[in-house]
Amino acid sequence: MPTDSPALRPESSPPGAALLRLLATMARLRDPVGGCPWDQVQSFATIAPYTIEEAYEVADAIRRGDRAALLDELGDLLFQVVYHARMAEEEGSFSFADVADFIHRKMVLRHPHVFGGATARSAEEQTGAWEAQKATERAARTETGTLAGIPSGLPALTRANKLARRAAQVGFDWPDAGAVLDKLEEEAAELRAELPAADPARLADEVGDLFFVLANLARKLDLDPEECLRAANAKFERRFNGVEHRLAARGLSPADAGLEAMETEWQAVKAAEASGS
Repeated sequence: MPTDSPALRPESSPPGAALLRLLATMARLRDPVGGCPWDQVQSFATIAPYTIEEAYEVADAIRRGDRAALLDELGDLLFQVVYHARMAEEEGSFSFADVADFIHRKMVLRHPHVFGGATARSAEEQTGAWEAQKATERAARTETGTLAGIPSGLPALTRANKLARRAAQVGFDWPDAGAVLDKLEEEAAELRAELPAADPARLADEVGDLFFVLANLARKLDLDPEECLRAANAKFERRFNGVEHRLAARGLSPADAGLEAMETEWQAVKAAEASGS
């Protein structure tokens, strides 16, 4: 349903009232007697994939500059937080109010230059202070080690980036992007050497090394590896769609045309993009 539907237009009400309505809606959905049969049987594990999906949809709406979609997707993401909090409240762990209070106190603690009268920092100084504060918090939770606390459930490229950034903070890093490229060539050679034996485990290991080094190359170039790959996906999708359209104009499908014809059309699509036509 589009967000301009009358049923979905935002109501003009205080944030507190709107949030209370949402919390009541969630409680009704999970009610063991009159609730929704689907919602009644969900768990943290079954809802987690939807939470991840909604976060990506928020990012996609931002990337497209679509504010109507952003309104919609932020609501979906908030609903995921409410959903998890409701399930936690049902088992007696914590409530939505606890979630809100916890993040409030954490943000105050991590911004002493705003809330504690400390000297204002530049963005770079604040980043360093933020990481230092998080390290203190990890130590208080008895999470030891430079790499502690990086969630294992992150997308693999994002986690590779975070692992490498954390290691770089203690000096374990390549000196520059050129050195990472040298490592990339080394890893590619190791993968090539494994091709004749075709051992799936060894090939997977070497391909993983390539991905990890590529994530580091993006980091050294101040790029987000997830964004780089997402853009490459979009480019491939756009160009392949162009190939299909050009083949269709000739009465051909990709399967009918064959690889050579598809490559010809691919190059034509690339040339058209380069010329702006």
